[in-house]
Amino acid sequence: MAYLKLYRHKLKENFDFLQQTFAGSEISWGIVSKILCGNRRYLKELINLGCKEIHDSRISNLKRVKEIDNSVQTCYIKPPARRSIPDVIQYADVSMNTEYFTMKLLSDEATKQGKTHKVIIMIETGDLREGVMGDHLIEFYAKVFELPNLEIIGLGTNLNCLHGVMPSQDKLIQLSLYKQIIELKFGKEIPWVSGGTSVTIPLLLNKQLPKGVNHFRVGETLYFGADLFNEGVIPGMHDDVFELFTEIIEITKKPVVPIGELAANPQGEVTEIDESLYGQTAYRAILDIGLLDIDPKYLILEGHDFEIVGASSDMLVLDLGTNPEKMKVGDQIKFKLKYMGALAILNSHYIEKKVTE
Repeated sequence: MAYLKLYRHKLKENFDFLQQTFAGSEISWGIVSKILCGNRRYLKELINLGCKEIHDSRISNLKRVKEIDNSVQTCYIKPPARRSIPDVIQYADVSMNTEYFTMKLLSDEATKQGKTHKVIIMIETGDLREGVMGDHLIEFYAKVFELPNLEIIGLGTNLNCLHGVMPSQDKLIQLSLYKQIIELKFGKEIPWVSGGTSVTIPLLLNKQLPKGVNHFRVGETLYFGADLFNEGVIPGMHDDVFELFTEIIEITKKPVVPIGELAANPQGEVTEIDESLYGQTAYRAILDIGLLDIDPKYLILEGHDFEIVGASSDMLVLDLGTNPEKMKVGDQIKFKLKYMGALAILNSHYIEKKVTE
């Protein structure tokens, strides 16, 4: 049966690398845990690292964090939906916001629950996902900063996640300037400029990060060592904190070309025939994962000269060629994962999750 393995020592080494990097620049940071999909065992691994701040986009996951360790500061990292407001106040110490309507609801609910809720105002800097437009920020802040039981602790931005817009010194300097303008105009201190995510880490490592940016929210680089500027791995970090282990459930020598009249498969794909392959055969291995678990484009197969042919809902097919490795039924095939692949696997109830030293 297929299973996912988390390597504790690799996770810790990546965490220690980031901790040292941020501490050297007097930057506070939190771990984005959404990839773990609320897996209690894996959340405990994060907390056991010494993590004191966890960010997630699902309130049920933050609830689980609080159940494990109530002292961890939790942050809800998307503008809350109206129906989730009571839970956001109960389980998230901080939330990211862009709408006065929502912040008024948060204020009312925080007052009702007898809490002070912290808020990061997200600002649009070009990727066109969430964010208050910069020329509306002063007017927006003037409306929200006196809402009872809310504390504005930061200005933040998100880049790269929708249209792939990359962070730059100019964008992050502008974010820092917004903080200075608000503090001067309103006489209110805003502790955080939360301009950093995994995609911003290379700027920090290359000493190109504006000094005003003092808070990061990191997920992908923690789990994959990702240098998102150069599409590589940061030296000293691991890209294989997670590995997926699958099992061969059939292996047979078969024709390379399908036989019969072709139509669209359930995914809507129509196979194109290479007539030069007629008459050729190859060993085909079927693995015990499928599209229900992961899209094959997010799998990384290293150390084997195999080809992923395709997948159906519950099975994935490999072309082993002449099967020079003498693979057989019951053998395991190991994959590294891209971020979206790990997210899919972690969200699958059908894949066992393990931890190893």
